[in-house]
Amino acid sequence: MQILAVDDDPIILELLKQFMVAVGGHSLSVALSGAEALEMINAENAPRFDCFLFDIQMPGMDGIELTRRMRETARYADTPVLMLTAMADKRYVDNAFAAGATDYVTKPFEVSELKARIGLVEGLVAARQSRTKKIFAAQAMPEQPNTVELFEPISIYDVDNVIEYMAMQNYVAQLSRSALFGSTTFAFTIREIETYHRTMSAFEFFSLISDVAEVISDTLMGHQFLMSYAGNGTFVCVTESGWRPDVAKLMDAINLSLATTELYDNTGERLHPRVIAGAPERLIWKSGASVMDALATAHASAEAAAVAHMDAQKDFWDMGKSA
Repeated sequence: MQILAVDDDPIILELLKQFMVAVGGHSLSVALSGAEALEMINAENAPRFDCFLFDIQMPGMDGIELTRRMRETARYADTPVLMLTAMADKRYVDNAFAAGATDYVTKPFEVSELKARIGLVEGLVAARQSRTKKIFAAQAMPEQPNTVELFEPISIYDVDNVIEYMAMQNYVAQLSRSALFGSTTFAFTIREIETYHRTMSAFEFFSLISDVAEVISDTLMGHQFLMSYAGNGTFVCVTESGWRPDVAKLMDAINLSLATTELYDNTGERLHPRVIAGAPERLIWKSGASVMDALATAHASAEAAAVAHMDAQKDFWDMGKSA
């Protein structure tokens, strides 16, 4: 991979150079500030970077603002960003992921840990490139069937507080290493998602997921939260500041907004997506694997609720037929 590391400490940059030589297979460029990094990225004939390593505390422009600036560009809207920082305070963690960080590694870090994180990023880059080709190939040929797997997480752009699913998992793992401050996780699943997936092109399906994400994000606005699309029509949320939401009321508010939002497929037919909520899971007092289990439980709860809703609808119509 082509990697750009940005840190105002030349010793750290030298260590990263030695690390990349030892690991092999990667090309490392370095910058001592956010401004220098932006100049390198925007320079004529600049290489296309596959991954960024950003420090947070730097003079002029910190790593969080640099991440935000990167996410505003079409070229690097979803390029993985690993924060390599001494800042372990939760507010830095929250702000970094909200700005678009993919992972968060605190200094001093073990070489084996960084190697593992870089390896995960490499797999993410390859998988994302494959999905992006499918989506935009379908945009060019909208009559083609959906080639994006239903279970695949999809990166969503330009929606406030929405991050990719790997970043969500990394965020929750980072929280488990420190106090959770009353965090809660819950999820919403789009009802009848299998039908949408079966009948839509990849680009139509991507557009539907993005539109529903925007409605959910707008409904949650005013609260501190992060959200991610986890696949299977399911959006997983993590809230902060001790807020434990009434998911039934949230679900009603989201569905009311969806009902008044005009969404259409490629043929001009109006779509009527609706979501269903699972049970919320408190993360407080949890740590390690139990935190990740809570995230998975919230995800599964929403999908189970969607299946139960479909079964109830089927039973209702079958009852009508028998009558």
